Amino acid sequence: MNFRFTDLKSKRGGDTPAGAQTLVRKEPSLAETRSAAPVIPLNKGEASTHDYLDLKVRLHQRLIEEINLSVLDRVDRADLKLEISGAIGRLLADEDKPLNTRERETIIDELVDELMGFGPLEPLLADDTVADILVNTPHLVYVERRGVLEETNVRFKDDAHLLRIIDRIVVQVGRRIDEGTPLVDARLPDGSRVNAVIPPVAIDGPLLSIRKFSRIPYDLERLVEVGSMTKSCADVLKGVVRCRLNLLISGGTGTGKTTLLNAVSRYIGEKERIVTIEDAAELQLQQRHVCRMETRPTNIEGKGEISQRELVKNALRMRPDRIIVGEVRGGEAFDMMQAMNTGHDGSITTVHANTPRDALSRLEQMVSMAHLDIPTRAIRNQIASALDVVVQIKRFADGVRRVVSVQEITGMEGEVVTMQEIFRFRQERIDNDGRVIGHFEATGVRPHFYETFLANGLAAPELFAAGSRT
Repeated sequence: MNFRFTDLKSKRGGDTPAGAQTLVRKEPSLAETRSAAPVIPLNKGEASTHDYLDLKVRLHQRLIEEINLSVLDRVDRADLKLEISGAIGRLLADEDKPLNTRERETIIDELVDELMGFGPLEPLLADDTVADILVNTPHLVYVERRGVLEETNVRFKDDAHLLRIIDRIVVQVGRRIDEGTPLVDARLPDGSRVNAVIPPVAIDGPLLSIRKFSRIPYDLERLVEVGSMTKSCADVLKGVVRCRLNLLISGGTGTGKTTLLNAVSRYIGEKERIVTIEDAAELQLQQRHVCRMETRPTNIEGKGEISQRELVKNALRMRPDRIIVGEVRGGEAFDMMQAMNTGHDGSITTVHANTPRDALSRLEQMVSMAHLDIPTRAIRNQIASALDVVVQIKRFADGVRRVVSVQEITGMEGEVVTMQEIFRFRQERIDNDGRVIGHFEATGVRPHFYETFLANGLAAPELFAAGSRT
């Protein structure tokens, strides 16, 4: 899209003659301000960082006064950067703030990010080595790289600056955040998970957490490459999905449950109708026939909420072949178990739990949250008949996420749901570099679904030799 900077003039200021080269300066210049580097190292003084942020905020405000924001979403980033570059030169002349070429390019990129993106977060979002972005107030930002937390030199001007970025994120997905609703779950356009907390709940200032998704979706082969499992384990999980067995993925926070769910979902057939249900849409299914649904919070009047349980009930009326719930957290667990027991084989969901046994206990508690006054034994019978396989994933001290157990649910003995482990990871030690040393092994137990594998032309006989390492 070709345009002149004057085409973006605000209606407030009217048209500017085509030959105009100087923008009206709205604020006094800061001749006493020192030249600032484009990226402020952590060991630089706070005054230098503050001066640089002050300059960027002033330039941003003056650009906002000069442009028509309503056309920004129709402007190509490269064109906008070219036009802003010329405008910045004139603004910097007014500021009496000489910058070298590298500093000038950096501040232009950051101002484009402020206008079209997510401000100081854009470089971190573009960095493929960053898995998590953790903003602990405007002046303290951490990232996770390869399982290790690092402090960054990214800074926001103040609480208001960070709040503007948070609001821009949540508005895009139809959510809101304010003093009345100080907590929000949202997502970025690429599916990355976002959580924000603002005052009065956040005591020291707004908090923002972003769980980034890989630009290249993981499949089981890639998880094998990074050491999350072995090929034999991957073959079993492929077979579980292809044979339409009901799967529960269990793990703690940040262990990679959604990543594993995305990976195993790639082996669902193209001819099957899949319905997904999530609090914040983040699943990256590759099939064409996918119907995605997302919960909705209450509106400003306290009405209009649509819960996961309502969506699960509605999914049953949509002729699904498989139902995938991003994560069960409450009474929807009962409806999910009902779906698995009434012909929707091959359904998948995740749950927060530290062990497969804990996962079943949590499901039992969540079914009770449906307030249906069902006896405990009946709930356990439902779980035992609905689920076929539980996969436990864990994040280790070295930052690597590994599948630590694959267990089959075999039925009931008295009041207890019975399970048998067919695959596990054993940690042996931690070496001098902090890496976890261990091995994956098969238990040698032949699962009940082995016959199902054979009936579907699948087999993994190498897994069922007792104590074999894979």
